Amino acid sequence: MPALLGLVALQPAGLAQALASLTEDEETVLRVPVQPRPLDAPVEWAERKGPSCIPLRAIRRAMLSGNEQVDFLLGDRFRVRAEFDERCPALDFYGGFYLKTEDQRLCAGRDAVRSRMGGDCTIERFKHLVPKVNR
Repeated sequence: MPALLGLVALQPAGLAQALASLTEDEETVLRVPVQPRPLDAPVEWAERKGPSCIPLRAIRRAMLSGNEQVDFLLGDRFRVRAEFDERCPALDFYGGFYLKTEDQRLCAGRDAVRSRMGGDCTIERFKHLVPKVNR
């Protein structure tokens, strides 16, 4: 019998969004809520080489950063950008999305981000994001 776990992500101003995980026959589906972009002054991010995989348990929330990318905010306060391949259609990720994996890791070149409306986009690569320092 599948077990459904509700995980609460810590967010500013006491706002909580829940991730939900469903595991069945060694396959995990994670529902990821999407946080709206902040209205105040946006931070500029520099992209660095990212990991080939990230553990599902590290993902706390996500933010849309463009039509062909999603930023994952991780529990260790790191931010990782998932870039989709060029064949990715313009999907509606605003209502959240699903991640599906068999080994509890989300890997570039293998896994996809699935829209709640049914489409999916394969993750081409991950980029580690660091805040730009303006001097």
